[in-house]
Amino acid sequence: MDTLTPAEVAQLLGTSPNRVRQLLRDRKLMAVPGSGNGKIPAAFVQDGIILKHLPGLLTVLQDGGFTDEEAFDWLFREDDTLPGTPVQALRDDRHTEVTRRAQALAF
Repeated sequence: MDTLTPAEVAQLLGTSPNRVRQLLRDRKLMAVPGSGNGKIPAAFVQDGIILKHLPGLLTVLQDGGFTDEEAFDWLFREDDTLPGTPVQALRDDRHTEVTRRAQALAF
């Protein structure tokens, strides 16, 4: 998995590294768990913006009781019925199905 630093993400988004760190704190963006917010998956940024439905999906997962590690694992786990990973489905604009599945997994 390709990862980016907050400074690299800021450059892609045309904003400051402080703004990226705020997005991480606000759970609008997620870093690799255990990386201390130092590694942000490059897959979360597309065409100079954060994936459109990622912030909402992160909220659904958090509200559903997922820890950061569980949410991260789910986002990048291959799913033959999707197909691909939930992140890839978001990148392919198949957010409705991904969000539906996240809601169904809530505990």
